[in-house]
Amino acid sequence: MTATTTARPQVSAGPVRPPRRKPTWQIVQRALQYGLLVLLALFCIVPFAWVVFTALDANGGPTVRVPAFTLDNFVRFFTDGDTPRLFLNSFIVSFAATALNLACGVFGAYALSRYRFRGRTAFMYAILLIRVIPPPATIVALYLLMVKMQLDDSYLGLILVEAAAALPITLWLLKGTIDGVPYELEEAAWLDGTTRFGAIRRIILPLVGPGLGAAAMLTFMAVWGDFLTPLVLLQSPDLYPLSIGLFRSFTAFNQVDWGVLAASALVYMAPPAVLYIFLRRHLMRSSLGGAIKG
Repeated sequence: MTATTTARPQVSAGPVRPPRRKPTWQIVQRALQYGLLVLLALFCIVPFAWVVFTALDANGGPTVRVPAFTLDNFVRFFTDGDTPRLFLNSFIVSFAATALNLACGVFGAYALSRYRFRGRTAFMYAILLIRVIPPPATIVALYLLMVKMQLDDSYLGLILVEAAAALPITLWLLKGTIDGVPYELEEAAWLDGTTRFGAIRRIILPLVGPGLGAAAMLTFMAVWGDFLTPLVLLQSPDLYPLSIGLFRSFTAFNQVDWGVLAASALVYMAPPAVLYIFLRRHLMRSSLGGAIKG
């Protein structure tokens, strides 16, 4: 038996075309795009690099350079008589204003979500309209109001103003979160003998954890970074927050201690960053899906 082979016709390969080169204008456009991105990155990175290098430099100055490593600037920040007090003032005002804002926001958002009354939509948009007005336009009126109430130059007056300024965003954020909680869960709690406030504590609060975390983060960052409100409402240097302390250190240009100033800036950035990292991991720990399945 002989094996037969069938010869396959060879397909003649056509001429190999050279790869098409991109037009020159596309190359130039791409180079300009990358160049712009590099410039923007440098514009954002260089100030942070100066802060870090100067805070760790024994001879820090207004220019970016390789630091002579030291932690003495941070030691002086925490041992100086003024800067620890400024930091403590910022923490007290920010923490108290955030707590008051969340307490009012939970009950206000619950009322807007669960109760139906005439003008509710218009009222909600009126609340949001407050955030449209620039803060400098209302700061004089707030100052006069605090003077009339004898709350100017005090922790309490500043905390009330800061909490009220962030309340519209908190109300809208928490209202949307509470809207997602089934009403049947509260009804089931009521049938078990739980009061309305007990249902809010046992049903609503655990399920709106992500909304509370986001509202707390936004409020704390807004209060912590506020400069205009404490500048107008406070007159006693003992009550100044760290934001005003940094401004006063920088305005004294001929007497600036650049190392301590940069260390103060790093410490000033630390609490919001830590809060963001902590809440970012815990925002989704409370989920509505688990409650529905249960």
